[in-house]
Amino acid sequence: MHALSATQAAAQAWEALQPERWPLAPGCFPPGSALVGGAVRDALLQRLGPYPDLDLVVPQGAIKLCQRLAKKHRGTAVVLDRERDMARLVLGPWSLDLAAQEGPDLISDLQRRDYGINALALPLTPGEALLDPTGGLGDLATRQLRALSEANLLADPLRLLRGPRLAAELNFSLESHTAALIRRHGAALPQVAAERVLAELEKLASCPGGDAGLQQASDLGLLQPWERPLTAGEQGSLKVADLSDEELRTAMPLARLAQRFDGAALGQLKASRKLQQRCGMLRHWFEQLSQPLGEAAMLQLCRELEEDLPALVLLAPGATDGWLQRWRDRTDPLFHPRSPLDGRTLQRELGLAPGPQLGELMEQLMLERAFGRPHCIKTAKGLCRD
Repeated sequence: MHALSATQAAAQAWEALQPERWPLAPGCFPPGSALVGGAVRDALLQRLGPYPDLDLVVPQGAIKLCQRLAKKHRGTAVVLDRERDMARLVLGPWSLDLAAQEGPDLISDLQRRDYGINALALPLTPGEALLDPTGGLGDLATRQLRALSEANLLADPLRLLRGPRLAAELNFSLESHTAALIRRHGAALPQVAAERVLAELEKLASCPGGDAGLQQASDLGLLQPWERPLTAGEQGSLKVADLSDEELRTAMPLARLAQRFDGAALGQLKASRKLQQRCGMLRHWFEQLSQPLGEAAMLQLCRELEEDLPALVLLAPGATDGWLQRWRDRTDPLFHPRSPLDGRTLQRELGLAPGPQLGELMEQLMLERAFGRPHCIKTAKGLCRD
C-alpha cells in the first residue's frame, strides 16, 4: 500500500468523517483549530463508528470554549485537565475532546505525541491539506506503530502500554526500535496511576487481537508487576468455541483478564470489587476443574458463575464440553439453580422457624432439583427426618 499525499489524505478523511453529521459544524471552532489523533487515523483506516470521538486542538482557551459551546447547544462540559486546558463536550451520543495547543504552533503540538499514526492533524479550514510532520501516513501504509521519540514515550509512561494495545487493536506491527524502547523502559509503567493502567488493559483485553496484544505486553515486561498466569502452559490464544458474538463481547475480555491477573493484582490496579471477584471465581473454578467435581461442588460452580460461565468455557473448553448448550437454557435446573420451594412454604408446611435448618433444607432441595431427583414437599419432609 502506497502512502497517500497530504491532499489525498485530507479528502479521504473528510469523506469518511462526514462532518455534516457532527453535532457542531467545523466552522463553530476558532481559526487554527484542527481534528487530531484517533479520529483522523481511523478515518484513513476506514474504521470509524457511527459516533466517533472527536479530538480537537484549538489555539487557546479550550475549557472556556467548551463551556460556552455546552451552554449554547445544551450540552455538558466536563473539565478533564485544568492545568493543560482540556475539556470534554458531550452532545447526545457525541463526545468532543477539546485541548489547547501545546507549543508555539500545531506542528510543535503534533511532534509531542506518542506514535506517528497519532500525530496527524486535519485543519478545520476548508481545503487545507492534512498535516503530517512525523511520517504517520507512511506508517499507516506499512501498518506499523512507530514511537516518535524515547522522550515522548516517557513523558507519559502509559504510552508504553498503549503501543501493544494499538498494535493489537489495529492489527499493526510494533516497529523494532519502538519495541526495544518499550522493553527498556517498561519498569516506568507502575509510575502511572493504577486506574489508567487498568483502563488500558481493559481496552486491550476487549479488542479482537487482545490475546496477541497481552502476550506482547507480557513479553516486553510491561505486565510483570501484576501478572499472575493461571498455570504453566495455559497462556496463548483462547479458543472461541461456539460462543455467539454477544456472548464473546462479555466473556472474552473477562477470560483474558482472569487468565493473567488474580484478584489481588486487580486490587492493586484499583479494579472494582466486582471485577476482582469475577476474575477470582473464574480462576478458582478453573483450578478446581483439574479434578472431577462432586454434585455439591458442581452446583456451587453454577451458582457462582451463573452469568460468567461462557468465560470459563473459553478458559477450559475441554473440561466444560456441553456446558454452554445447557447454560443457554434458562430453565436448566443445574446451570440456573433455584430452590424449588420458598422459605415461607417450607415454614408453613413443615412448621420450621427461620434459621440455619431452613437454609440448609432449601440448599438441599436445590441440589435435588439440579440433578433431576424429586424435590417436592414430600422430599422436604424426608430430608427433615434424616
